[in-house]
Amino acid sequence: MSASSSDPAAPAESAATEHDLLAPDAGQRPAGPTPSQSRFQVDLVAEAAGAAEDKSPSSDASTTVPSSDRASSLVSHETGDSGAVGEEAKGRFRVVNFADPSGAGSAASPEAPAEGLQNGDTVMSETSLHSSTGGQHHYHYDTHTNTYYLRTFGHNTIDAVPNIDFYRQTAAPLGEKLIRPTLSELHDELDKEPFEDGFANGDELTPAEEAAAKEAAESKGVVKFGWIKGVLVRCMLNIWGVMLFIRMSWIVGQAGIALSCLIVAMATVVTTITGLSTSAIATNGFVRGGGAYYLISRSLGPEFGGSIGLIFAFANAVAVAMYVVGFAETVVELLAGANALMTDDINDIRIIGTITVILLLGISVAGMEWEAKAQIFLLFVLITAIFNFFIGTFIADDSKKARGFFGYDASIMIENMGPDFRGETFFSVFAIFFPAATGILAGANISGDLADPQLAIPRGTLLAILITGIVYLGVAVSTGSCIVRDASGNANDTISSQFRANCTDAACNFDFDFSSCKRDAGGCRYGLQNDFQVMSTVSGFGPIITAGIFSATLSSALASLVSAPKVFQALCKDNIYPGLSMFAKGYGKNNEPLRGYILTFVIALAFILIAELNVIAPIISNFFLASYALINFSVFHASLANSPGWRPSFKYYNMWVSLAGAILCCVVMFVINWWAALFTNVIVLGLYIYVSYKKPDVNWGSSTQALTYHQALTHTLHLSGVEDHIKNFRPQCLVMTGYPNSRPALLDLVHSFTKNVGLMICGHVRTGYRRPNFKDLATDQSRYQRWLLKNDTKAFYTQVFAEDMRQGSQYLLQAAGLGRLKPNTLVLGFKNDWRDGDMMNVETYITMIHDAFDFQFGAVVLRLKEGLDVSHIQGQDDLLSSQEKSSGMKDVIVSIDTSKDSDADSSKPSSKATSVQNSPAVQKDDDDDGKAPTQPLLKKDKKSPTVPLNVSDQRLLEASQQFQKKQGKGTVDVWWLFDDGGLTLLIPYLLTNKKRWKDCKIRVFIGGKINRIDHDRRAMATLLSKFRIDFSDITVLGDINTKPKKEHTAAFEELIEPYRLKEDDMEQDAAERLKNSEPWRITDNELELYRAKTNRQIRLNELLKEHSNTANLIVMSLPLARKGAVSSALYMAWLEVLSKDLPPIILVRGNHQSVLTFYS
Repeated sequence: MSASSSDPAAPAESAATEHDLLAPDAGQRPAGPTPSQSRFQVDLVAEAAGAAEDKSPSSDASTTVPSSDRASSLVSHETGDSGAVGEEAKGRFRVVNFADPSGAGSAASPEAPAEGLQNGDTVMSETSLHSSTGGQHHYHYDTHTNTYYLRTFGHNTIDAVPNIDFYRQTAAPLGEKLIRPTLSELHDELDKEPFEDGFANGDELTPAEEAAAKEAAESKGVVKFGWIKGVLVRCMLNIWGVMLFIRMSWIVGQAGIALSCLIVAMATVVTTITGLSTSAIATNGFVRGGGAYYLISRSLGPEFGGSIGLIFAFANAVAVAMYVVGFAETVVELLAGANALMTDDINDIRIIGTITVILLLGISVAGMEWEAKAQIFLLFVLITAIFNFFIGTFIADDSKKARGFFGYDASIMIENMGPDFRGETFFSVFAIFFPAATGILAGANISGDLADPQLAIPRGTLLAILITGIVYLGVAVSTGSCIVRDASGNANDTISSQFRANCTDAACNFDFDFSSCKRDAGGCRYGLQNDFQVMSTVSGFGPIITAGIFSATLSSALASLVSAPKVFQALCKDNIYPGLSMFAKGYGKNNEPLRGYILTFVIALAFILIAELNVIAPIISNFFLASYALINFSVFHASLANSPGWRPSFKYYNMWVSLAGAILCCVVMFVINWWAALFTNVIVLGLYIYVSYKKPDVNWGSSTQALTYHQALTHTLHLSGVEDHIKNFRPQCLVMTGYPNSRPALLDLVHSFTKNVGLMICGHVRTGYRRPNFKDLATDQSRYQRWLLKNDTKAFYTQVFAEDMRQGSQYLLQAAGLGRLKPNTLVLGFKNDWRDGDMMNVETYITMIHDAFDFQFGAVVLRLKEGLDVSHIQGQDDLLSSQEKSSGMKDVIVSIDTSKDSDADSSKPSSKATSVQNSPAVQKDDDDDGKAPTQPLLKKDKKSPTVPLNVSDQRLLEASQQFQKKQGKGTVDVWWLFDDGGLTLLIPYLLTNKKRWKDCKIRVFIGGKINRIDHDRRAMATLLSKFRIDFSDITVLGDINTKPKKEHTAAFEELIEPYRLKEDDMEQDAAERLKNSEPWRITDNELELYRAKTNRQIRLNELLKEHSNTANLIVMSLPLARKGAVSSALYMAWLEVLSKDLPPIILVRGNHQSVLTFYS
């Protein structure tokens, strides 16, 4: 904050600096706001005449400024016209551009900087926007504010009030997306640059959403439909198919009135439940175009959505052919009746079907408005035909009696009440009817063209189901009540009253006897069972029924022809199937998918010309039913996941009813046609597997994601309530990798034995002397977690910021993990360069091992003679993001310079500064110019030029990748010298169970006495067999305690010489002071006390070189050093001589709790 008036001695330099922040030089200022300036400025406007004066509530001394004066001065500053005040007086505020490109106005004036800052209000304060000096107003405020809002809480603040525009994802026609002030802008120190956030709260747009935003911004004058024209009309037209006129009467003849009503009711129950589920999903947030695909994909995720979207679009395309062929067949029947066939039946259907589908395509391509008008006309014809039928049932005509129509009669109704199946069953009749009930998604499929999908879809869909269901029931009851099942059509089949006693049929009551035609197979050509055109016979005017059939078929074809491209376009926009992206392009103000229309036309034409529709029809029904089943399942799944984001405004749904609906849909699929149901399920499963394998980079907040979280949380809590058992022990490793890609060998080896077995956490301690940028920490967290996933490494990345490495490791040891999913083993890389750097880093390193034992962790140390850390190797500047895009990267490791990755080196350019990346080891000496360490990447592109590597670095690169390859036939040598609970044996067993290591045999080495070698070998063999661990050989070492060779002892003495305290050569006080300042030093007393242990490490190295020099991996018991008794330098020297010049070796020490058992 700037100096207040109570501090007149404020340095002039700071005042000048702050004035520079507020009033930059006009000549250098860019035209428009820079990133460090604000996104918006609020132009204060006088509220109305007579506004009361108010004081600025700043804590500093301030001068009262009338609000009208403030407003006028602000407006005149921005507009140059004080008269604008009156025009703006009605509003409370308006947002205008904040930067002053001309540099005009007192804010940019370099005169009077100090007075304004030292007198009264400071312009950098949130509490006031105005300087109180002599009418001079400073309008630019501090650089940390990106937005500035007026609020009515007695002072001005950039904190924003709730606003719907903050929650938008795109620049929709309803309003533009605004960006609320970030937490950093409100909370960070004033001298700190703001983060360039972009979007708050993870609202980054996917490419599909950006495209939608662009379309929304450009879509002016778009035609949008209400719930009647957009949903109700479409659904009714699609549900009232040709079945209503030419199959409903036959169904009543077969199943009877009662079972026909049951069939209609069953179908309506399925569609009603699906309608309720559709309404729930459609009202759980803004619905874009794509219909069933959009609803399912945004609820269940891209895997289900992508598979259903493709087959749903295809089913709609083929349905066009089905409906057009139905229309063409009716036309051909009329032509045949008039002897006007062009060629033959089949070719006439092809010709008429082709002409029809071309005309329908023309209507669709003309635009949604034309298509909607056509639908309205067709609906009018259809409703007229239905009324025509019902009116006709009341007009009993003697000429129609011979065809079985006698008008309403109780005896006919009673006779037709029961079933009379002829070559059919209840379920086969149901299978024929059910496609007539589909089509409930016709409105939802054009969700992108609805003015308010959340209102239109529930209201229109459910009302359409209700109206069409009532009409179907009405047709079933009325046809069954006035038409007999069989009639000859012969007016001479009458019966006189004296013979009526022998006649039992309902027709006998009307002096007709059709028994003669019943006796002859196929003799009766009329009646419910025999004549598909019964409704034409019954109707008041027959041609209107024909027009109704035309209307039903054409309207359904038109709805499907529009639905298929819309759904397909939405699918292609999401780029689920990359090869289909060309169909995502839309044209015109309505974003019409013309390419999709052409594709749908081609598919429909192909099936019109070549398809056997009797085979395709059940598959289409099954495709629709699969969609319905998944919509119902989506609601159940979302409710089960209990995600806070699942809160539909449509409340009339139930998760268990939706589940029942999903099961019903699956049952109906098999009832209709079992082989078609199997075929549909195979197609869905195949597409699901494909999309799962491709892993599209989308995140729609699906219920699958929510349920995964819910289950993980539930199981983690449940696990926490169960005590650990030895049989279920698994190594859960905290691996101190630093950046996960900086020590590939360490990562790969630990992943080899923890993959699908135990937890693996890549720990990273970031140290430094400046305050961390926690935004960067969060970014790195997600970036490196993605890196692990892209490299198929089943591990978590966890980083902490700490003052030093030991503190950070303690944080991780205590806090990493959750519940029972906590690490129990600390894994470190061996500190190869321990003699080159600051010995206090060695002290920290050894203390980390002690801390692990204090926390009851096991400890594992991996050593490669070439080293582990590849982060110092220079390469070309590739970004991590480009690495993430490739999947199989195993060729060359390169690195990038990122100064933000080193908090330590950027603030302390010492060559021995603790590096953030070398956790736990210390960064190798950097140049004295403070160059930041680099971050290695596995690069796939071999053509890119790389920096030539020296021999040692080339070896390091090769060694770092050795655990990524399949290990050939070899051995894993286990030197199980001390019983630590079995961890030393368990790790190699888990390792050799993996595919890469399965050809390696386990050899076990143990210590023993020369005179008991056979006994010790048998005892160990018995123990291993009880543990059910296969081994190829057991070697008992009887000469461990033999003195090592003199040259090796001398080499050890030379190794530790620089680190000895040599207290005998100095005074006691001086020795104590030196020991206190450098606790890692080795005392003479300590060296003598542990001489035998030192010799053992040297001797073991000799034995290792003798027995295990060709092993693929050595697993050896880690020697323990008593805390406080053995100095860090001595312990480090032990580890050095023990593991020197050997194949890859891991030193293991469990926490001395049993991890193996031979009990069941």
